[in-house]
Amino acid sequence: MNGPVYKKCFSFALLIIELFKKLKTEQEYVISKQLLRSATSIGANIHEASAAVSRNDFNYKMSLASKEARETKFWLLLLKKGNLTCIDLQKELELCDELIRLLTSIVKSTKKS
Repeated sequence: MNGPVYKKCFSFALLIIELFKKLKTEQEYVISKQLLRSATSIGANIHEASAAVSRNDFNYKMSLASKEARETKFWLLLLKKGNLTCIDLQKELELCDELIRLLTSIVKSTKKS
């Protein structure tokens, strides 16, 4: 799958993997693992949607990706607001918000069609 949504999610997942490595050096293990899981799940669900057998199946997988993006934002906010890291997470939060908007738009437009 080479669409712009997948490319953005893949790049975001790579960014989160790098963040995860940095968080481990700060000995933050619990939330960082949750963050890694949810952030990489976004792209995995989009990738699965590319093999959807129906419009409903596609919409379901994209809805899951949207939910995982929202969960990812939750973990990023916990890290930031809980002062669990000294790493500036603004870039990750902005990219996550962009993915949420994009995925929400896809889900809404797929439902209308």
